[in-house]
Amino acid sequence: MPKTPKGKKRPSDVIGNAIRVAQIATGEVEEDTETDDGKDPAARSLGQRGGKARAEKLTAKQRSEIARKAAAKRWGKGL
Repeated sequence: MPKTPKGKKRPSDVIGNAIRVAQIATGEVEEDTETDDGKDPAARSLGQRGGKARAEKLTAKQRSEIARKAAAKRWGKGL
């Protein structure tokens, strides 16, 4: 059975999927709404704050230098 992008099982054919949607709509079965992506919520929140904190700490010159290096790598030109 194929999996959704979040790894949940779903019917592989159109008719099976339509029946599943109808069952969810009529309340025969519960919809799988599990949102656990396997990551620690505390670590995830720290990671989300890290980039913003780093950007606030960098000067305009430092940001420009980082962007210049990234563009050189992207376009395959050495510094």
